Amino acid sequence: MLSLYFGDMENVMHGPSWFRFNYRPEWFEDEFVQEMLKDVDKSKYVGGELIQSDVLGPIPPERLSGGVQTLISIYEKPELVFNATSCGENCAKWLLKIGEKQDVEVNLRYFMPFDGCESFEIRIVNEDKVISDMDEYTQVAIRYV
Repeated sequence: MLSLYFGDMENVMHGPSWFRFNYRPEWFEDEFVQEMLKDVDKSKYVGGELIQSDVLGPIPPERLSGGVQTLISIYEKPELVFNATSCGENCAKWLLKIGEKQDVEVNLRYFMPFDGCESFEIRIVNEDKVISDMDEYTQVAIRYV
């Protein structure tokens, strides 16, 4: 399940910084990671450390967007807590998909809309409450951000 903590939080990793120093090339062989790359960054994994971006051309993993770097970090290291504030709205559905695969906790310091996401379950750590719709999510989130 995806767990969110709103507001400042200690001992949280900055996704892009952590990713740049810790990613492993084999992570990109995972089909789920490749789907995130394609959807969020319009990029395709070619092999090794080569990614083909529709916008930037051939790039190394370090040139991926901060959002994708953070999503990959969350997915590959679910035991760590990452600040997902570098993730834009186009990452929301991927946070939910990661949460369907494994338990993860992320820190958010802004209101990330989950509009268009069919049904979901998110645990709000601040209140130890599970919510399942946008109205309830909005009511809780605006208290903290």
